[in-house]
Amino acid sequence: MMQTEQSGLRISVLASGSTGNITYIETDQTKVLVDCGFSGKKAVELMTKIGRRPEDLDAILVTHEHTDHIKGVGILARKYDLDIYANEKTWQAMEPKLGKLKIEQKHHFSKEKTLTLGDIDISSFGVSHDAIDPQFYTFQKNDKRFVMLTDTGYVSDRMRGLVKDADAYLFESNHDLSMLRMGKYPWSLKQRIIGDKGHLSNEDGALALAEIIGDNTKRVYLGHLSKENNIKEVAHQTVEDILLRKDTGVNERFQLYDTDPAEPCPLFIL
Repeated sequence: MMQTEQSGLRISVLASGSTGNITYIETDQTKVLVDCGFSGKKAVELMTKIGRRPEDLDAILVTHEHTDHIKGVGILARKYDLDIYANEKTWQAMEPKLGKLKIEQKHHFSKEKTLTLGDIDISSFGVSHDAIDPQFYTFQKNDKRFVMLTDTGYVSDRMRGLVKDADAYLFESNHDLSMLRMGKYPWSLKQRIIGDKGHLSNEDGALALAEIIGDNTKRVYLGHLSKENNIKEVAHQTVEDILLRKDTGVNERFQLYDTDPAEPCPLFIL
């Protein structure tokens, strides 16, 4: 059957980076955000730029409690009466930061479970990050899958198996190792970033991608770039070079896309 705008997942990485993260996903029945690491005003501005309205949202899914992922969650939920989904430990950690919410807005979505919202099946999986119980998500409608995987220090064999051969990815490419090592961060913070509960470097992200992408993969978005320790062009070139060396079909079978810390990517359809 021919894919139409009505039948597929429609996705925009509204903004991604160390300063804030927010992703928009919709179908004809369901409209959700994943995280909101910006003010409510900025989140609405980003949605407006892709022609979407916060009044039409159904829910916000939260990955973990760090400020660059939850800054505007409570504000949006109160103003537009949105449901919020996160696992129990994340709720415990973030609830004091969100402000007052109605009990019916609060929903538990445990790790390694699948939730159906409207016509989207959403599966959660754990990552290795220095948050209380971080999890990311796979979104599926019909036979199309979109995977979000950032904020992890490494990609385990189990994670690779769960996210293999999706149609599109938002994948972490947080830092350039040379820039990080030579940069102004204190050594303790550098150790945290490169550790098993930190963030994927450009190189490590590319090597993981080389083992994950498959015949179905058409799009890879490089996300969560560090403001201090990465440059969009460096991340793209490093990942592209490694994927070319691994003979993955980059630029032929699938395309690499950049994300921006303050501007939305155009909506795409799976």
